Amino acid sequence: MSSNAASSAPEVKRRDMLSLVTTAATVIGVGAVAWPFIDSMDPSADVIAAGAPIDIDLSKIAAGQQIVVLWRGAPMLVVNRTPEALKTLQDPGLVARLSDPNSGVRQQPPYAENWHRSVKPEYAVLVGICTHLGCLPNYLPSPDPATPAPNWPGGYFCPCHGSKYDLAGRVYAGVPAPYNLPVPPYRFVNDTTVRIGDNPPGETFTLTSVVQM
Repeated sequence: MSSNAASSAPEVKRRDMLSLVTTAATVIGVGAVAWPFIDSMDPSADVIAAGAPIDIDLSKIAAGQQIVVLWRGAPMLVVNRTPEALKTLQDPGLVARLSDPNSGVRQQPPYAENWHRSVKPEYAVLVGICTHLGCLPNYLPSPDPATPAPNWPGGYFCPCHGSKYDLAGRVYAGVPAPYNLPVPPYRFVNDTTVRIGDNPPGETFTLTSVVQM
């Protein structure tokens, strides 16, 4: 392989990932708005490449909305879940349909091993990569009979092979994906800012410790 080809390969991969993330972010449910990239949230290319933590301003995400940002070249999903969505996550009917409702498989840091798989119930922070074959699942937050899955209560649907997740990233039983969506290391800097790539004090979780991306 020539040196020019070798040097251009990472850039090609980055362009492909940006294209995929932008496409994924535009697939939204009724009443929800996705902002794939916001200027104040979009770190520089060298920051992304270095894997440095990135800060997200949560005050710009309305209830029911999702944004998609890149961290270490992977799409991170940040969702402001509504009270109705949080109630659904605890519904026994939904929980009974999930493969790992209690987060028994290490797909998240210890501080996200709870029913909402997050630090604060209203905000989900997930790695947007299906645990089946690495596709980007669509954000379909609202119950809607027109969705591609029957009895849809809201969540994520992977159009590649039909895997389903709830709005906590918990995978349904009987679908191709074997595990819940990963939760990256993150912490709240203040009430309106979340820092992806940095753990709360005393925690040392990294994404290399998850069972599967």
